[in-house]
Amino acid sequence: MTSLILPTASLSTPPQSPISSSSSRIQHTLTQRIHIPPHIYKHPAAILLELCTSLQELHQIIPLIIKNGLYQEHLFQTKLVSLFCKYNSLTEATRVFEPIEDKNDALYHTMLKGYAQNSSISDGFSFFCRMVEDGVQPVVYNFTYLLKGCGENNYVREGKEVHAQVILNGHEGDIYVMTCLVNMYAKCKLVEDAYKVFVRLPERDLVCWNTIIAGYAQNGFAGRAIELVAQMLSEGLRPDPVTVISILPAVGNVGDLRVGKSIHGYVFKSGYERHGNVATALVDMYLKCGCLSTGRVIFDKMSSKNVVSWNIMIDGYAQNDDYAEALSLFDKMLDNGFKPTGVTVMAALHACADSGELTRGLFVHSLVNELGLKHDVSVMNSLISMYCKCKRVDIAAEIFKNMKEKTLVSWNAMILGYAQNGQIISALNHFRLMKVKNIDPDSFTMVSIIAAVTEFSVLRQAKWVHGVVTRTCLDTNVFVKTALVDMYAKCGAITTARKLFDLMNDRHVTTWNAMIDGYGTHGYGTEAIKLFKKMEAGDIKPNNITFLCIISACSHSGFVEEGCQYFYKMKNEYEIEPTMDHYGAMVDLLGRSGRLTKAWDFIQNMPVEPGINVFGAMLGACKIHKNVELAEMAADRLFELSPNDGGYYVLLANIYATASMWDKVTEIRSKMEERGIRKTPGYSSVELENEVHTFYSGSSWHSDSNKIYNFLEILIDKIKDAGYVPATDLMQDVEDDLQEQMVSTHSEKLAIAFGLLNTRRGTTIHIRKNLRVCGDCHNATKYISLVENREIIVRDLHRFHHFKNGICSCGDYW
Repeated sequence: MTSLILPTASLSTPPQSPISSSSSRIQHTLTQRIHIPPHIYKHPAAILLELCTSLQELHQIIPLIIKNGLYQEHLFQTKLVSLFCKYNSLTEATRVFEPIEDKNDALYHTMLKGYAQNSSISDGFSFFCRMVEDGVQPVVYNFTYLLKGCGENNYVREGKEVHAQVILNGHEGDIYVMTCLVNMYAKCKLVEDAYKVFVRLPERDLVCWNTIIAGYAQNGFAGRAIELVAQMLSEGLRPDPVTVISILPAVGNVGDLRVGKSIHGYVFKSGYERHGNVATALVDMYLKCGCLSTGRVIFDKMSSKNVVSWNIMIDGYAQNDDYAEALSLFDKMLDNGFKPTGVTVMAALHACADSGELTRGLFVHSLVNELGLKHDVSVMNSLISMYCKCKRVDIAAEIFKNMKEKTLVSWNAMILGYAQNGQIISALNHFRLMKVKNIDPDSFTMVSIIAAVTEFSVLRQAKWVHGVVTRTCLDTNVFVKTALVDMYAKCGAITTARKLFDLMNDRHVTTWNAMIDGYGTHGYGTEAIKLFKKMEAGDIKPNNITFLCIISACSHSGFVEEGCQYFYKMKNEYEIEPTMDHYGAMVDLLGRSGRLTKAWDFIQNMPVEPGINVFGAMLGACKIHKNVELAEMAADRLFELSPNDGGYYVLLANIYATASMWDKVTEIRSKMEERGIRKTPGYSSVELENEVHTFYSGSSWHSDSNKIYNFLEILIDKIKDAGYVPATDLMQDVEDDLQEQMVSTHSEKLAIAFGLLNTRRGTTIHIRKNLRVCGDCHNATKYISLVENREIIVRDLHRFHHFKNGICSCGDYW
């Protein structure tokens, strides 16, 4: 980059060195030139140049100029240079400029403008330095061209050098160039430096005020931008449409609806609402503040909608989780003849992804090809995310594979997609491939890969990824640290999770949520409540997820009264409306404790229609407390809401079996067969020497099967001697010895036996189970921990069980 720090003398005394091999620079102004005859101005070629509208037309006019011997005339040379610069043909402008022996100042100024607007900013600076060395005194608009380029390219050092030249050349009092300086600093994210220039201005017009307001707004200082608007009003200047358009996005970003409505009132009184850009900005503000209905009214009243306004509406509905309306608006936009842009497509794909609308997503994909957007990396990244969220990670992988240009966002989307779809090995492999290609991960990458390892629930892998985070220097990022806390908690290392939590200087609300949820799933309800109270006493306030975590923690630990208090506290003190998940947690809290009638009454009195999770919690509670009547009522609703979910049929069948209602069991199984519904097979996994071993009930394909079954037979005898009695009450018409054999080969017992066989005494065994732990396995594991003197940690579908010395951390309350 050429520096602009030049000797002061060079700005006033032109150097005598030649600028080319053919001539020396002779400085003079237009008024010092030989008089140009009037007929030159009136020549047809001159008139054609004035009427020229394209580079093609200019090429047709040049032969006429040469033919009439006018090419050496300064008027034509200056006009040609100006037009070539205007039509972004700097090469041809230079061909005209360089041979001119007696260059006037206007030619230099025109060429500088061309470089600044059509070439790299580096070339513009180089030419500016040459211009000064050639003795041309800069004029004010030379600096404005350069300042614009510095701002657009984030060239801070060069921008400061231009600032120095502005002062040296005595333009500090020019409000236009100083406003350009304010804009440059703001665009370079040095908004405080922009303000220092602003306050030193001898006078400030509306343009200058708009520039500093926009600078603060665009740099995330919405509150300060709003204060400046108030200050501008106090100085007697009224906001114009530009002011309104600058401030409204900032108001929307901070969600300050009260201020947004005040600005809307001013817009209405001033008659600015008819301006399309102002109306669009109002729509954007209301949607960002969650007021979809108001934004929609303004949008519908707009007489001249454009692609930008449609994009804002579609994205606004998608961001507010109204995916159906977002896609409906997308269809209306197409019906009205508007051509979607990349922004439109990404908003539509967001709606398809989060709503799981694969069919609509396929349609949008076809539009991507029609619109020629398949080389737009951002659009392709959105397609990858959409397919991953719609459970078609295979299509996402094919798109990723065929992308010629992959960004870090592309890799992140693919890794997260694999993690979300349970393809943990593929996620880890892509992460390693990314490292091989020397692509440095960012915080989003690490959060995604941590999520994958968390799903694995293997402590060794957790420690490995923690090491990667430390080596990549991302261990100071609050979201990465939060993901680590969550990972350790979900890998059974709750103490390590708390140590990391305590070491964090800055915590986000999600950090608190992760730790409270970790305590809850491990059955440490008291610790969860203590932490929640500590959070309440601090600066970060609980959100709806926090309350879901604490109510669930109370449910897992049997703290019914405390859980009820938190539910009503959420509504009454924090004014947070319960979601379906909160209602489900409350039913689980009441039902798990045996208060089934209260749980059913709670469901009946819900202000919204109960969802699947609510009735699912009720059915689970009926299973624990063997209540057939309420189980049937909950199951009837579940079969209406989710007729193909085999888990609920199996749960009801088990409730009937416990009550020895075998005819009902047969009836349920017949329904499942008629509808082709199958029970989700249960499996248990255990990690050994970086390899995960998975077992299904009664499976025998493992290479050590004989050894495992022989050892398990001995182990069952040992725990029987200690007091274990196999539970066989869920089987009909099966001999007693066969019943016992079947429960003795459940997947969890096989995994535990394998772990005991292949680890040293004293080693903690970590088991991962995809379903809820059954009563017999829970009881057997307690005895195994006692007779083998081992700690066994089991993570099932809902929570952790820490078995040690014949006791489970859940206190048999799960």
